[in-house]
Amino acid sequence: MNGPWKENFSGGGFSEDRRFSFGYCGQCGKRASMEDFIEARIAKVDGQEVGLFGVFDGHGGPRAAEFVKKNLFQNVISHPQFTSDIKFAIADTYKQTDDDYLKDEKDQFRDAGTTASTALLVGNQLIVANVGDSRAVMSRAGEAVPLSIDHKPSRLDEKERIESAGGFVTWAGTWRVGGVLAVSRAFGDRLLKQFVVAIPEIKEEVITEDVEFFVIASDGLWDVVTNQEAVMLVKSLMDPESAAKRLTQAAIKKGSMDNVSCIVVRFNHDKQPEEEILPQKPE
Repeated sequence: MNGPWKENFSGGGFSEDRRFSFGYCGQCGKRASMEDFIEARIAKVDGQEVGLFGVFDGHGGPRAAEFVKKNLFQNVISHPQFTSDIKFAIADTYKQTDDDYLKDEKDQFRDAGTTASTALLVGNQLIVANVGDSRAVMSRAGEAVPLSIDHKPSRLDEKERIESAGGFVTWAGTWRVGGVLAVSRAFGDRLLKQFVVAIPEIKEEVITEDVEFFVIASDGLWDVVTNQEAVMLVKSLMDPESAAKRLTQAAIKKGSMDNVSCIVVRFNHDKQPEEEILPQKPE
């Protein structure tokens, strides 16, 4: 997904071999402005199709989310070890992109940051990396399988990490790093960078026949919709753009107070997508 940003948007596409299709949708919701960004596209790397999917939920303004959307995936697929050690390439690229953003922002008065929940599809390999509280969830035979765990200051291991670095977590309407930030990992946030790192947790999955689809969404969805509810909302819709729209609309109807953005990627497992099946002409 490229081009000028709009507050409410949707779209989709499919891989060249029709092995998977994808759709996305974002709505500003009850917020005054849109700080969510999405990247959903196909790239060719050494002749192989690679699916690139990411949700970036900005805070303190859209600058960080827009920067990471623009640069992260390009940095990943250009990394010299992308084909030999993809997990290292992703982790290294997260760090480099964060460093680049912080340098770019050094003269800005106002601090800003963003989450990043990303998925790369390379053949039948799915690699999910996460920083912050956007989330990825997979449907395997109708059961929700989390592909990431939210980075919240209330997570015991995150709280211990922050305190070991000299920071603190306190309650201010919700648990916050330094009484300020409600996520414990993010890009940007230079004033809290010692504690709020951009080191992703990475999970690999093999896409087997029983994997139907996966969803990546900002916390505007997950604040009001459970993993299993999201799977049930998507399951009956073969068109992933329609499924993404259903998720965003459900979140807003259930009272989400945040921007809501999501991507749905559906696997076809050697079946032709419905739109490709043409009626037979009578003989």
